Amino acid sequence: MKICVFGASSAHIDNKYIQIVEELGEKMAMRGHSLVFGAGATGLMGAAARGVKRGGGYIHGVVPKFFKQNGVEQLYDECDKTTYTETMRERKAIMEDDADAFIVVPGGVGTFEEFFEIVTLKQLNQLEKAIAVLNIDHYYDELEAFMLTACDRKFVTKSCKGLYTVFEDADSVLDYIENYVPVNIPFTRTKLGD
Repeated sequence: MKICVFGASSAHIDNKYIQIVEELGEKMAMRGHSLVFGAGATGLMGAAARGVKRGGGYIHGVVPKFFKQNGVEQLYDECDKTTYTETMRERKAIMEDDADAFIVVPGGVGTFEEFFEIVTLKQLNQLEKAIAVLNIDHYYDELEAFMLTACDRKFVTKSCKGLYTVFEDADSVLDYIENYVPVNIPFTRTKLGD
């Protein structure tokens, strides 16, 4: 299975996040999965790639050309395949289309945007793939609290909130993805319903 990992590119985050995401990547490869990701060499993107590489897995990096041209980010140079895009939108579209499932690890604004885009696409029945959030060291607790507030105030439906699942460890994430059965919930329920 091709798994897209969305996560931080920052090189300044605590090493505990790096170690756990490297372990996630290695477990993905050991369980026969490949990685689709944003091609970064640092932060949690780099950690996922190093882990998959250590486990002997296949890596597809997708990155806009201007990242390389303008030195926006250090790129992981051991991808088995690297796809260069013109725009960020094209980058996300390729990752979304290529992946069979998504794992969201801690990240910043870019990661939040990727997460909300795939949840929105799933809400609108444009994809039926598993979305798992790896909540390392309670990083996403406040996001979950915010989503519950949005549900309570009727800005988000409870059905929409159920389109992704939060986990505390890598094995549970991978078990979920490997056993995921798509449930096509009508958008009238996820967007307008309960």
